[in-house]
Amino acid sequence: MNPELADRLAAIDEATAAQRASALRAGLEEYELDDEDLDILDAATDDPDAIQYLPALPVLAIVGRPNVGKSALVNRILGRREAVVQDTPGVTRDRVNYKAEWNERRFTLVDTGGWEPDAKGIHAAVAAQAEIAIDLADAVLFVVDAMVGPTATDEHVVKLLRSTKKPVILVANKVDDIRQEPEAASLWSLGLGQPWPVSAVHGRGVADLLDHVLTVLPEVSAVAKEQVGGPRRVALLGRPNVGKSSLLNRAAGEERVVVHDLAGTTRDPVDEQIELAGRVWTFVDTAGIRRRMNLAQGADFYASLRTSAALEKAEVAVVLIDVTEPISEQDVRIIELVLESGRALVLAFNKWDLLDSDDGLERERRRYLEREIEQDLAHVAWAPRVNISAKTGRHLEKLVPALELALQSWDTRIPTGKFNALLAELTAEHPHPVRGGKQPRILFGTQASSRPPTFVLFTTGFLDPQYRRFITRRLRELYGFEGSPIIVNMRVRERRKR
Repeated sequence: MNPELADRLAAIDEATAAQRASALRAGLEEYELDDEDLDILDAATDDPDAIQYLPALPVLAIVGRPNVGKSALVNRILGRREAVVQDTPGVTRDRVNYKAEWNERRFTLVDTGGWEPDAKGIHAAVAAQAEIAIDLADAVLFVVDAMVGPTATDEHVVKLLRSTKKPVILVANKVDDIRQEPEAASLWSLGLGQPWPVSAVHGRGVADLLDHVLTVLPEVSAVAKEQVGGPRRVALLGRPNVGKSSLLNRAAGEERVVVHDLAGTTRDPVDEQIELAGRVWTFVDTAGIRRRMNLAQGADFYASLRTSAALEKAEVAVVLIDVTEPISEQDVRIIELVLESGRALVLAFNKWDLLDSDDGLERERRRYLEREIEQDLAHVAWAPRVNISAKTGRHLEKLVPALELALQSWDTRIPTGKFNALLAELTAEHPHPVRGGKQPRILFGTQASSRPPTFVLFTTGFLDPQYRRFITRRLRELYGFEGSPIIVNMRVRERRKR
């Protein structure tokens, strides 16, 4: 980049840049603007340094004795298979939080282990976790097996619930058809009011139950705290058998997921909170993407869908590449998937320990690898690179600075004044070529959003893709944006008719 340009931009103080941008913004009043244009311009006035607090979502805890179908009800409310469900009692031991939504209302759903009175050992710890969940909830779903009826354990739970003074909704589960509904009548004896007959497995009655839940839950939680974000979510992507699960296990310090030489062992995305370099991260191990999704079949197809969904919920993607094999079209396609999703990107070259010897073959492979990176990954030269060994844990600590750098770039917001000063310098230095006897002008520019950094240019005509790439290149040279894609959109506007 021209160092004189950087110096000129640095010499412009914030107040002057903001004043100039305000004048340019006022000039847009002469052009036809729609409601979406005005929304974009209003968003640009937000303080980029303001702390964004997430709302304290209301908390709904699900409790009951073992094997009454609590986890099945959790899955039915979420609309996906998140909680592990099995006929054996006691599968769930911890209280697990999930984000749920019904009729455009969001809330936190807490699944708990089965509560039993006078429990010993691990069962006592499970019961304690259930009691904590009740204390930290705004409302409680008390699940009872309608086919068994009220038991002594259920009555113990009722005493516990009454002492908390929390709203309690009685759920009569396993009512699979209308003929079984009279079975729920016996639950009136628990003294918690109307039992809501549902079938968690088949979904029967769950919608009516949730409609009632929304009348009980507050808009803002009285027990949960506002949070500034949360652990950053990191998706591990790559071809099958590239070492994603090994990396998750090594980072977690335990055998969190199954690792096997057979490709495609992982099928469901697995979330795990991991502490690395003094920070807590949420790592998501995903299924290996083995072919184009429209050509995949059966389990591979659903695994690909879940991987895409996991990527949408992540903030940064770590794409693992096996250094012992040539970079393939599949690797490039996975990187393209990340770019399309707008997530931050880190490239992790795994199994590097196998290239560390001075053997001639290893040296030759390293040389070929550099050539492949230059040819096949030139379009993501801005992504941080780390050389690691997931199996041995070697250089794993280098992953954290790369993640932090990529996320910092992904979060970056450039003040409107500075951005317009840059545009003025660039258009003076390199005006847009004349097309059809007209030369498009950039009237005003703003960063509409971050995550990823998205810029909107208000123009008098269509800007060539090459010219937008030129602006993107200059943005990278001046502000870095290492590890983050940059989106430059434009809105062509005409003068108002007098």
